[in-house]
Amino acid sequence: MHVFKKEEYQERIAKTKKKMEEWGIELLFVSQPANMNYLTGYDGWSFYVHQCLLVSLDKEEPVWIGRGMDANGARITSMLSDENIYQYADDYVHSLVKHPMHYMADIIKKHGWEKKVIGVEMDQFYFTHRAFVELEKSLPNATFKDANTLVNWVRVIKSDNEIEFMKIAGQIASNVMKTAQKHIAPGVRECDVAAEVAKAQYKGVGEYSGDYPAIVPLMMAGEATKTPHLTWSEKKYENDEAVLLELCGVYRHYHVPIARTLYLGEEPPKLMVDTGKTVLEGLDAALDMIKPGVLVEDIEATWRKTIEKTGLVKESRIGYSIGVNYPPDWGEQTISVRPGDKTVVQENMALHLIPGIWLDDVGFEVDASFYVTKDGVKQFFDDSREILVKK
Repeated sequence: MHVFKKEEYQERIAKTKKKMEEWGIELLFVSQPANMNYLTGYDGWSFYVHQCLLVSLDKEEPVWIGRGMDANGARITSMLSDENIYQYADDYVHSLVKHPMHYMADIIKKHGWEKKVIGVEMDQFYFTHRAFVELEKSLPNATFKDANTLVNWVRVIKSDNEIEFMKIAGQIASNVMKTAQKHIAPGVRECDVAAEVAKAQYKGVGEYSGDYPAIVPLMMAGEATKTPHLTWSEKKYENDEAVLLELCGVYRHYHVPIARTLYLGEEPPKLMVDTGKTVLEGLDAALDMIKPGVLVEDIEATWRKTIEKTGLVKESRIGYSIGVNYPPDWGEQTISVRPGDKTVVQENMALHLIPGIWLDDVGFEVDASFYVTKDGVKQFFDDSREILVKK
């Protein structure tokens, strides 16, 4: 039931092994759900307990290890052979005396890998401090290295099949945004709009099912527009207030974010209008210069130089790489569009540029989600970027 052909997963594994050799790693201990999915197709809401994928240079197929009740999920959704799926007993879960890493270490020993150089994803959300302590204690003869974003960097260049999935996610994103804009009105509760957004995200478009997003709908209204990353409440929308929306369309866990600004009232404040014009000018300039061969930091420099004449400053990054992901983040933790990122832009990279501005008096959000072609960029949706005014 894996969504790509087995040959594509095998190609991804081969690229991962090549990077392992470059990083001096013999055995890769993968814990990030998106990386497990990317390499094998495994897909389940099982990442709240310890699980892993072992990729060894001396074994063709990876090994999956997880909770017993999730093993059939690995058999159903991944391309792995049954012989490479291992399950630990349920008394390892939330135990004070046993830990899943003990079982995982036993499997590593079973394959003769206990003296290898083992790469672990040291800064991933589901690989805890205790997990590393127990793994290290159980494998005293191993050498551990940080391989936190090794697979993530393999993921940066999308296959044509992945791009097609993201095009579908872009259609869903557009519909999700239109749904939010349709339902937001004075007197309507924020939570009721959030419910409509979630329905549109899950339902998808046409024949294509949507999926749950790695980040819940971010919906800032009124005073909340001074900051990003807030959600909803039972508060009702009011006249003469702005609404910032950062939403997403998802297909088979491939994410395409979308952000827009809406104003409820006759006319947005001049500061918001002027800020919006500046942000859009900078965004358009950045998009126009992107092509294979440019440096990521030059994208940010183009944006910054375009807007500096207005005195507007954005201190945080203006974008990042996107693709397949699971909660709590839809970014790939690799490319950050900011000074110092000297990553060379390549064809089939997928990026999210979101030069949002949050000031004491006004906020403005807009974005572009796109992939890189040999000639420039192609966007996953073409929704208007202008402030939508609802009177």
